[in-house]
Amino acid sequence: HVQLVESGGGSVQAGGSLRLSCAARGYTDDTYCMGWFRRPPGKEREGIARIHTGNLSTHYADSVKGRFTITRHNLQNIVYLQMDNLKPEDTAMYYCAVRVGGLCDLNPLWYHDWGQGTQVTVS
Repeated sequence: HVQLVESGGGSVQAGGSLRLSCAARGYTDDTYCMGWFRRPPGKEREGIARIHTGNLSTHYADSVKGRFTITRHNLQNIVYLQMDNLKPEDTAMYYCAVRVGGLCDLNPLWYHDWGQGTQVTVS
């Protein structure tokens, strides 16, 4: 009975910004690893950012480093992905996911709970 809900996707011009949100519900422990992943058209899913909700450590893929920022809401189980200076190659379906326990990384194989995704289109 866990649920992850993404929101904030849309269409923007190159150089624009979007902020994605992921709300987590149903977890008895609010300490876990939450990651953002994306799947561009015709390509495989890739990890782009993650945060450990306990120690707040973060990690980014090289392709988004310096442009994207992942943060956690202070009082709620919501993780944000601020995306600045968007490029056409950022166009993809974006997903948030959770891994409870173990390592916190960008390998999608280790994440067991997934949201339904939100579309980001950059032209």
